[in-house]
Amino acid sequence: MKRIFSAVILSAGVMWLAAANAADPVTATNPAAGATIKVSDLFTNMVVARGKGFEITRAQLDDEMIYARSSAAARGQNLAPEQMRVVEKQLLQQLIFLRVLLVRATDADKAAGKQSADKQFQDMLDAVSKNPALAVNLESRLKSVGLTREQLHKQWNDRATGDAVVRRELKINITDDEVKSFYTNNPAQFEMPEQVHAAHILLMTIDPDTGKELPELQKAERLKTMEELLKRARAGENFSNMVHQYSEDPGSKNNGGEYTFPRGKMYPEFEAAAFSLATNQVSDIVTTRAGYHIIKLYEKIPAKKVELEKVSSEVKEALAQQTILKQVPDYMKKVENEAGVEILEAGLKPIPDETELPQPAPTMPAKSNP
Repeated sequence: MKRIFSAVILSAGVMWLAAANAADPVTATNPAAGATIKVSDLFTNMVVARGKGFEITRAQLDDEMIYARSSAAARGQNLAPEQMRVVEKQLLQQLIFLRVLLVRATDADKAAGKQSADKQFQDMLDAVSKNPALAVNLESRLKSVGLTREQLHKQWNDRATGDAVVRRELKINITDDEVKSFYTNNPAQFEMPEQVHAAHILLMTIDPDTGKELPELQKAERLKTMEELLKRARAGENFSNMVHQYSEDPGSKNNGGEYTFPRGKMYPEFEAAAFSLATNQVSDIVTTRAGYHIIKLYEKIPAKKVELEKVSSEVKEALAQQTILKQVPDYMKKVENEAGVEILEAGLKPIPDETELPQPAPTMPAKSNP
């Protein structure tokens, strides 16, 4: 389940860490210190908002704007200037709220935030280790916004700590009866789609470190190897042993190349092949962005409804988030007033309609695995 900051903090929102603009030729000299100071640095270090225990600079807000533009572009959206001005104000409000919460965090909040962020980060690492497509997409996305995995982990830790503060101070308590009622009244949200249990051998046609395609000669050599492997697999050779010996998918190599997944989770070409196979059938060579695959289907798992016992904790979390969202606007005003928040740049002061937070109904995606 998403944590509360997935909903409350409206940006996709890691804090993009800025670097000085070394190419800026416009400089000024500090006569007292004899140091060279970039005019751009004077502006980026300008404080645009502050409160008890924190300040937010123009550079930090600009970094969030860079990330917002990058995220919009990745979705094929081109935000107009007037839209960007609204987004900038919203991003500043989100930064302020998070900073206020971090100042209020107790040691217990910080410990809870670290535990949550560590688990989320490890879950991400586990997911990308099992899916080459996710690994490539992750590295590409981080590179596009100038983040390392460690910096991403730090941002998740801050947001999880803020979440812990909100939960502690609002004293949210969801009962078992509320969970059961939501489950009973929303049956469609607990339908698990059809899945397949399959295994594959992968020979990659991209460099795992750079994400770039291998030279054509190397790709041709790997395709020839896969053709030989396909003959052996169809002749009845132990598929799991072949995976251990040849596959280059680090996430599945040690468990015989096996995955269980519904539609919409893998490369389209991979999914189409897997769902078209009969039990124990071996596919033709399938080409995806990651490389060449040979797939063997072990089982097709029909759609079904997930039992309450398997999703009760997630339902409780979704209901807790919805309860928190209803209280967040008043809570934000309270804690920001207590922190003496000031927005120092007139053009960044919010208009009420621009900063109103959405309050969506709770939803419960079905688990991917039985």
